[in-house]
Amino acid sequence: MKYKVNENCIGCGLCAEICPQVFSMTDEGVAKSIDAEVPAEALDTAAEAMDSCPVSAIVEDSK
Repeated sequence: MKYKVNENCIGCGLCAEICPQVFSMTDEGVAKSIDAEVPAEALDTAAEAMDSCPVSAIVEDSK
């Protein structure tokens, strides 16, 4: 499972707060996700971050 952050991101930082193993904030003030499979121990918190995003900017990456 991978996630990506799309252009809807408003930079609130909630995802990075909930799941710092997968999400972080860039110098531009928006979130980004790791470019790798989500570690097993972070699957639940990564899903929580996606569900908590106020603008639905986190989506599952099907690549």
